[in-house]
Amino acid sequence: MTYQSVDALQRTLADTVFAYTSDRKKAAGRALGTLVELITFYALRSWDMRDHMVIEKKVPEFANPEILHNVEFSLHRILSKYSLQTTTMTLPLTAAKLKRAMPSLQQEKLKATQLLSSGGVKRNACVIMENDSRILVANLDLFQEEGQHVTLCVLDPAPFAIFECKRVGVEEGMRKGPQTIEKAKQGAYVARTVSSLQKVRLRDGQFQGLVEQDDGTFISGPYLSVLRELIHSSQQPPSGLMLTVGIVSNHGNWFTSNDPNKELRVLAQSYDWLLFLTDTGLSNFINTLLLNPVPELEVVRKAFLDSYTGASGANKFTKVQIDVNADTALWDYFSAHKKEIQSWFNVIAPAGYNIGALRADLLQLAHR
Repeated sequence: MTYQSVDALQRTLADTVFAYTSDRKKAAGRALGTLVELITFYALRSWDMRDHMVIEKKVPEFANPEILHNVEFSLHRILSKYSLQTTTMTLPLTAAKLKRAMPSLQQEKLKATQLLSSGGVKRNACVIMENDSRILVANLDLFQEEGQHVTLCVLDPAPFAIFECKRVGVEEGMRKGPQTIEKAKQGAYVARTVSSLQKVRLRDGQFQGLVEQDDGTFISGPYLSVLRELIHSSQQPPSGLMLTVGIVSNHGNWFTSNDPNKELRVLAQSYDWLLFLTDTGLSNFINTLLLNPVPELEVVRKAFLDSYTGASGANKFTKVQIDVNADTALWDYFSAHKKEIQSWFNVIAPAGYNIGALRADLLQLAHR
């Protein structure tokens, strides 16, 4: 089954999955936003970024820590890493149980959080401790009756990259979503303020990059050239350098025919990287997952449907928490279709680059 637009797909979901709600189109739109975030999450995992990730972190503006911005995903350098294998833990898998199993955690004051609930809901990038000098994140690798495997990473609290997802649905009778420009302004402001590399527009319309190094001297030049030099130089990048990545979806809100709307131009000149999750990619994923599910994703479809019954507190299908069996099935699917899923993303900015170059940038920054 194919759709002329994501909005047609949204209407199909509204009339099927969300027919029970008072505002079925809005409910379907929120679910589409969740699916965009999940695609982004598993794409980052496929790029070996899982252990670097924090979800919904408040990121400060550069040199202005009083103003914080919540971002979908932030990536951080790993300061140290531990593997925990045990056969003694039972559900729920809590931070307190991890502490008892890890001698190095005995003196730490951990958050009262669960990595895996008694109902089998897993928390992705589970932050169990955070202060000004480090973030301790737990990721579940394996949980079976015969044993458990958990990876614990101590992360630098300062991100080296952030990812934000921007999707706006179209109301009936409208040509594009009424919040599109507001989403664009919000994303552009965050992208312009969180990194130490500043962007200045010149009279010819080009952007100059300016960054103060840790010794007080400055680097300046064409913005993209300076950015690429800082990422791939053998020298340590200046404090506060942060790669900003935006992901937009739903073609009708951001393009008129093949021409970008004003809102897309705002984002393209603000983020270091701007990706477009194509209507075809999103439609294929939803069709395969929900409307005509393949057998290997049936458990994922069930987790999705169980999360949208109208019952409070039942959601187990988000980027933050997800049914553990659905997570395994999705990860297997993304691993098996890595090349296809990568083709779902078009690079809007910087012009002339592909998604492989973005992954190379992230890996370079992750291991500096």
